[in-house]
Amino acid sequence: MRNSILILLTCFTTLSAVAQKGISFVQAPIASVFKTAQAARKPVFVEIYSPSCHVCQSFMPTLADSRVGKSYNSKFINTRLDVDQPATRAFLQSKKYYIPSLPLFLYFSPEGELIHFAMSQNSTDEVIRHGNNATTPAARSANWKQRYAAGDKSPNFLIDLGMYSRVTGDTVTNMAAMDDYAKQQPANTHSNNTNWLVLQKIILDMDNPLARSLVSNIGIFKQQYGQTAVNVAENILMSSLYSSRGLKFSPAQIKQVYEGLVRIGIDPNLAGSRTLLPEVNAYFKLKQGQRAAERMDSHVATHSLVPAEYLYVAKLFNRSSPDPSDVPYLTKWINKALSLKTTPGEQADLYYEQADAFRRAGRTADARKAANRALELAQAGHIDTKRNVKQISELK
Repeated sequence: MRNSILILLTCFTTLSAVAQKGISFVQAPIASVFKTAQAARKPVFVEIYSPSCHVCQSFMPTLADSRVGKSYNSKFINTRLDVDQPATRAFLQSKKYYIPSLPLFLYFSPEGELIHFAMSQNSTDEVIRHGNNATTPAARSANWKQRYAAGDKSPNFLIDLGMYSRVTGDTVTNMAAMDDYAKQQPANTHSNNTNWLVLQKIILDMDNPLARSLVSNIGIFKQQYGQTAVNVAENILMSSLYSSRGLKFSPAQIKQVYEGLVRIGIDPNLAGSRTLLPEVNAYFKLKQGQRAAERMDSHVATHSLVPAEYLYVAKLFNRSSPDPSDVPYLTKWINKALSLKTTPGEQADLYYEQADAFRRAGRTADARKAANRALELAQAGHIDTKRNVKQISELK
């Protein structure tokens, strides 16, 4: 028995020694890691991983390799961050980093500035190469934008730049690099494995030639990649619509999103619901209240709204419509809502919005009547009536 224990202890000691030959990871809060790096005047290597990620698990022997350990321990202060932990999410959010897949290698200056990133193949040589690049200024990701501006448009570099800009949230660079990349791809290669990965991981813009090809030829992509092809196309269309640039889309561009969603197999009613508010708001920005009301009215006519939804629509038009052309529609929607089963509070809110709509249309008498009804309902429901009293006073 004692011999068995000695053997086990010997094995444990030997395994520990082997593990220690790999990368020595500091287990400490990331802020402390950077302080250590500043004192040591070394950059920081961070592996973003998840304990449930099987790919991350497959990297463990590589990171424990003695050659990798010798390279990284001499160059970096190393740490690992579990992406599922709140502290890690807070750190990534503070940096505005997007994590496309795991594991992700991030390399920082001692002061916390990202200087390089890598989505590495699982090999000792590749991991060492990425570390060497991180300590070679000319090879660092942080200098790729300048390299791109200087004219480097090689396909593999554009893929690397597109991914780096995706990780760092640089949408402008991402779109430009991926547009240059896509224009180099012959039409008969759009659905090959490399371009499929680019569509899945990097492209954000529905106007990118590869994205347009995906939507237009969804059947071909589905034959190769199944339902995932629809999911990828849907993600690109919706990310375009709800991006910061999507806020500037014209109604015609928003209709393109709708048409794209329908083309890839999304139910037209669902596609219409998803594009409804962006299109209505686009009409508001163009000072086209009538068109906004018509678009909403077509939705109301084909969907069953609940009182809370009618109330949201009423508030939206009363606060945002550029003119009173929507008022006949808005009062019709409110009357529909009032015909449904509503709470006293919902009724008070609906009459309040109805009064505001009548006021915008110059129908003062009707506005007073609706405002008084809203006040009565609020009083009966023991709801704060300050806004009702103010509304009535402004209608005198």
